[in-house]
Amino acid sequence: MLSIQNIIDVLKNQGANPDLSQINLLEKLGTITNKKRNIFNTKNDNQGLYIWGDVGRGKTLITQSFLYSIEREGIASFHYIDFINFIHNELNKHSGLKNPLKKVSKSINKKNSLIFIDEFQVEDVADAMIIGDLLISLLDSGTKLILTSNVHPDDLYKDGLQRQKFLKSINLLKEKIEIYELDGGIDYRTKNIIELDKKDSRGMFSEEKIIALIKENFGVDDASNNILSINNRKFKCKIVLNNLLWIEFNSFFKEATGTKDYKFICDKFDWIFINNFESFDDDSIDIIRRFISFIDIAYKEKTKVKFFFNNIDIPSIYTGTKLDILWKRCASRLSEMKNYDYLEDK
Repeated sequence: MLSIQNIIDVLKNQGANPDLSQINLLEKLGTITNKKRNIFNTKNDNQGLYIWGDVGRGKTLITQSFLYSIEREGIASFHYIDFINFIHNELNKHSGLKNPLKKVSKSINKKNSLIFIDEFQVEDVADAMIIGDLLISLLDSGTKLILTSNVHPDDLYKDGLQRQKFLKSINLLKEKIEIYELDGGIDYRTKNIIELDKKDSRGMFSEEKIIALIKENFGVDDASNNILSINNRKFKCKIVLNNLLWIEFNSFFKEATGTKDYKFICDKFDWIFINNFESFDDDSIDIIRRFISFIDIAYKEKTKVKFFFNNIDIPSIYTGTKLDILWKRCASRLSEMKNYDYLEDK
């Protein structure tokens, strides 16, 4: 295992200069080993860590840097979405058997001594009934856990159905692993995304590049979910995650969407990516009206939006005349929303 100072030096070489809170986190992570916990001697062995804080504060970066520095045998890393999909697939394999969740827990525990789950955020009632019991079962069997989340454990699955049952598991989790808030510091995710244009002066981003960007900054390997549900309506998007929505300009704003829909997605997602911009005139005025309405709401809510304009400039998106005054205001906001000064205030 590398020393904490060596890990800090590696991060500095990558352009990240850890602050005091991040260094403290590294020191706490340094007390965790990839050796299975002795369930008969819990006093001298750290069972794990739940790391929470605002988006982009380096939770994933710091944790992955630590994990890369230690022996990888027995360590499994997941984004929460990948983990819950894995669990559902395993449960399906044991369908019809008595206590399938216990069998899944035993299987995971047999193969792993330490599990890292990134972007932990429970939203579905079925997942809530599964995940809490599973984590406690893993801890009781000696498997250690490292979880990162944007919220304190007490705020997980807020206002969800049957939340009291879920909270029983969360309260047990809080007794077994340490809770650490990563506060302050630089929003690395925002910094990385905003500086994309500096790395590529042409500003050309293929879908492959965008997917690589999402994997690097949001820690997702399987981004197969592309259906956005709003008020019992479904919209096909590029990618839908807990904290990221990726939509296409030339298709999403053709849909019959309105201000309530835009408010919903601005409240729900930390980031919205938009690509595949095209030029429209007054023959497609409804598309431009919807886009202007979306920008008005996103601007008011200070929503973080990354626009992949590629080979089209902002003035060329609308070439008509009927919405000239509204479009000038929208174009001005688009230019402002590209800047770090706008995004860092969020």
